[in-house]
Amino acid sequence: MSDTPEQPGPAELREPSLDAQIAAYQREFADLDPQVEKVVSALGRLNRRMNVAYGRQVSYLGISNAEWEVLKTLVLAGAPYRLGPGELAKRLGLTPAAMTHRIDRMAGEGLVTRDRDENNRVRVIVELTDEGRTKWFEAMRMATDFEEELLQDLSADERAVLGELLIRLLRRVEHAQPDAGGRLTDLE
Repeated sequence: MSDTPEQPGPAELREPSLDAQIAAYQREFADLDPQVEKVVSALGRLNRRMNVAYGRQVSYLGISNAEWEVLKTLVLAGAPYRLGPGELAKRLGLTPAAMTHRIDRMAGEGLVTRDRDENNRVRVIVELTDEGRTKWFEAMRMATDFEEELLQDLSADERAVLGELLIRLLRRVEHAQPDAGGRLTDLE
């Protein structure tokens, strides 16, 4: 029995089941630990599918994943939901040029404002607008519904254990790759 549900569409376009993928890897690389590969591959597939689902949700609101990331970063900064473009770029792992392009687009859509700092006229401040906060809030509602549905088959105890296990894995990666929070310049 396969661990991956059948996907619609032509067979040649479907991703193989995890079992089939692991069997193929083992055929080509005998040192593979199938238990490790099952966990890592399942996490990768889950992450991709969740990103697609979140992308669909925010596109329904008329924003992109990239814009959602900026909105989220400004909200996480706390009231008054303001950061400089350099700090935004750093937190998102973007180049200053990429951040400028994103801010330009979002300011044009009324999601953020970009103004000179009153105390330092050289410094620019990006601030979340009411419209941007509304979009963030709507996206959070949709995400919460999706996440509750995703985890509906797990008990509260199972959710707690899964959360702790995933945090342990995350800490291991963060320790081994402390610079992997954003996009790495050597991978761009």
